[in-house]
Amino acid sequence: MGLIDEKWEILFDKYHIENEIKENGCFYITADQIREVKEPRLMTKFDTRESRPAVFGRKIAILPVTRGKYVLGEFELYQDFPDMVSGIKQMTGAKVPDYYETIDIHDIRSEANAINIMGIAGILDDFLGENHMVQTVSGRMGSGSFGFSVDSFKNEAHYISVENSQVEIDGGFENRNVFALIEGKNVVHSNFLIRQLYYPVRLWHGKIRKRIRPVFMVYSNNIFRLLEYEFTDIFSYNSLNLVQERNYSLENIEIQMEDLYGIWRRTVVEPEPDVTFIQADSFYKVISLVEHLNERPMATGEIAQLFGFRERQSDYYFNACRYLGLAEKCAGEEGVKVAITLQGKRLLKMNYRERQLGYVRLILKHQIFYDLFGEALCMGGAPDKRRIAEKMRQLRVCGENLVERRSSSVRGWLCWIFGLVGDTGF
Repeated sequence: MGLIDEKWEILFDKYHIENEIKENGCFYITADQIREVKEPRLMTKFDTRESRPAVFGRKIAILPVTRGKYVLGEFELYQDFPDMVSGIKQMTGAKVPDYYETIDIHDIRSEANAINIMGIAGILDDFLGENHMVQTVSGRMGSGSFGFSVDSFKNEAHYISVENSQVEIDGGFENRNVFALIEGKNVVHSNFLIRQLYYPVRLWHGKIRKRIRPVFMVYSNNIFRLLEYEFTDIFSYNSLNLVQERNYSLENIEIQMEDLYGIWRRTVVEPEPDVTFIQADSFYKVISLVEHLNERPMATGEIAQLFGFRERQSDYYFNACRYLGLAEKCAGEEGVKVAITLQGKRLLKMNYRERQLGYVRLILKHQIFYDLFGEALCMGGAPDKRRIAEKMRQLRVCGENLVERRSSSVRGWLCWIFGLVGDTGF
């Protein structure tokens, strides 16, 4: 159990929060009450479902309503991202003008940097079908006053009033016609907190006449993933609807099936490492973790916080990186941390195309993936989970009680490989 979990257990016990929610539908807590155990800013930032404290269970979530007050209830506050497997099909090339000498497209490290380059490269213009979008706002500001309904797990709407809560806008771009609000991330998540789009939209809805277009941008693996949303009812938090999605690259991303076949044919299978077999379904998150480890070593708790994981899930993704020879544990003055390996550093220095093929090569060195990839080539489609589980048992990659669960990870990684050419058969 992490420190934040422990502190929230103290607050739940002291203020009988779970009972208050059952009896009254919600519970309001002040920043001063939270500060009794820890800084409110650290105690209330849960950008994914998984990042919420254990005591919240599956249903309880939290929203800010003023600068010094929050509301807890059984609210539906999160939205799943669409699956990325077919993302290559919506890939569009973009280019930074060569007269910008201060920009290195291979060294885009922060969300702010990614948003800035997205604007310079004309990515946002192309995505929105607009011209001359210019960044005009960013940073923290007051929300103003507004109210809205939010869905609960009891199939009823709950009304919430917000009064000058703090809102953080990663980027606001404007032209003659529209105003685009950008929420940017440089880490891959499975879902996101709708508030990150809704509060900024409500703030500016009361201030300007132009159409507001909220956009979520995820920058990882040198790919800009843009998703445009709309709120079909401005007074309903849960009226979020995906309008369009597209991916952009500043590099050559073309990979053919022949490339994958060539790597498979030349691969020499190696003995299985003495590492826990993979239980990490999303290879996109594996890549994202390698990228962040390239910035600095991280404790498993830090990884959990970054990705919105439970700490156990952090171990799953560390072990996935370790399985490929991309991460290792190291001891230092601050304790044991996870660090990138030299092989991982070399991989991240490659251009996009060679780097993806490098990941494929590392995966196919393992007998389970080598064999199943070959079967997929012969069948013209993917082995089903039954066949994957059968192969796992044959090769004894993990205990019987783990086969079914971890077969999803094997399938997820195979999906990622074939998704590089946009024709998965999965």
